[in-house]
Amino acid sequence: MGKRITFKDKTTVNIATRIGDICNMLSKKSYRVALMGIYHESNTFIDRKTTINDFENSHLLRGEQVMEEYKDAHHEIGGMLAVMEEHGVAVIPVLFAEATPGGRVTASAYGILVDELAERLKAILPVDGCLVVPHGAGVAENQPDMDGHWLSRVRELVGADVPIIGTLDPHANVSSAMITATDALVSYKTNPHIDQYETGRAAGELLIQTLKGIYKPVQYLVKPPVTISIEQQQTAHYPCKMLYEAANAVVRPGEVLSISILLGFPYADVPEMGTSFLVVTNNDRYAGEEVAHQLAAVLTANRHAFVGVLETLEIQRMKIDSAPKPVLWLDMGDNVGGGAEGDSVVLLKQLEQQPGLRGFTCVYDPESVAVGWRVGVGDCIQLALGNDYQLGLRNQPYHVEATVLAKVDGKFEEHAPRHGGQVRFNMGDTLLVETRAGNVMMIHTLRVPPFSLSQLTTFGIDPAAFDVLIAKGVNAPIAAYGPVCKTVLQANTPGATQADMTGLDFRFRRRPLFPFDHIIS
Repeated sequence: MGKRITFKDKTTVNIATRIGDICNMLSKKSYRVALMGIYHESNTFIDRKTTINDFENSHLLRGEQVMEEYKDAHHEIGGMLAVMEEHGVAVIPVLFAEATPGGRVTASAYGILVDELAERLKAILPVDGCLVVPHGAGVAENQPDMDGHWLSRVRELVGADVPIIGTLDPHANVSSAMITATDALVSYKTNPHIDQYETGRAAGELLIQTLKGIYKPVQYLVKPPVTISIEQQQTAHYPCKMLYEAANAVVRPGEVLSISILLGFPYADVPEMGTSFLVVTNNDRYAGEEVAHQLAAVLTANRHAFVGVLETLEIQRMKIDSAPKPVLWLDMGDNVGGGAEGDSVVLLKQLEQQPGLRGFTCVYDPESVAVGWRVGVGDCIQLALGNDYQLGLRNQPYHVEATVLAKVDGKFEEHAPRHGGQVRFNMGDTLLVETRAGNVMMIHTLRVPPFSLSQLTTFGIDPAAFDVLIAKGVNAPIAAYGPVCKTVLQANTPGATQADMTGLDFRFRRRPLFPFDHIIS
């Protein structure tokens, strides 16, 4: 029954019951948590900078707009919001800014974003905790470690005792400033990224347990002298899969709270570029250090498996002939998800010269859209389309005659788990044309990566009707196109995201760093 106590008013209380009530009340304490992020994957080898307009054309959300966009999305913010709601936590959304991967963020754009974030955060202080959403590979003109900088600003504003916990893209180039500014960061475990919602939930739960005093997270980061080639970063396949298997083998429940494998983004010329391992423990730095070094040793010992084998276009053209159709032909050199323009015609020209195959591709070319917009549907037009990177890095268009099939507004949505976790997309004014060889092109005015089949089906394009679907990416489009494509080929094409990163002119990377340099394991 439990001991009872009688008060002067003759009421009695069961002590065990009352203690339970108090504990339950404390566990349900209403916390105030700020939610914010500046999210960009910056390719420093691209001349065209990322401006404030690029954020506005993608996602520049303030206050309740963040909740409206992501509450039910397969995105880390969606997962964070779900956990906070389950625990009765009051979420105060501050600002979330995200732009399609591209060149460095201009100093002006970054200044606008970080200053607004700071002002909005100051206006809602004090808070009990912060949920943050960096990418981890952001570079601004004036801040090479953009994520480390804005996270440090958040720490300065909220103080040393407020827990800051968030997520990272596995393509993050993690800096010591990011770690110092936060209590815990947790990365997605999949590439293509289809577990962003689950990762957001993991970060949210970690914050809740930290606020309750159950966890005291401590982070430990190891950066071995190795970076992984982009085409070897598909997490479900060898060799990348071995790293996740190794991580699963060293998990210590209750001691190790999170293990993040940061594959790295090889198109950012910054000292942090490269693969890293981030271990979060429950107040046990030594356990984190041990686990992180174990995983780093696995990568270093197997580093040659992560270089990749590049095939010529001639070899892949022969493979396409006999391969089960449709074929997903990935244009690695023009990877929009890695910051490239999305204007390459290299693979399109290969199809145009290969009779008997019908293909589809998207091309970013506002000028060609303007040409098509001046004529009617069904009319023939002469286009100087995109850029042939085999002939040079710029101003080498493909001259082609095509028939206008449709003119559309370019807006579409994706509601299934797909790479990037976004719901709403906008390609701007978009032209659908068919060449004399029978290949269909979707030519658009705003850069959008190929992360969703809705990019086609929304506008009446049946992906299964083609022999070859060209997608400007490396691994990310597989989540979208995989369900309809029976064959996947990664093409070693030229461009700003060429697969062989050793051919790029790095000035600030770490040394030694494999595969650029010889290292002794």
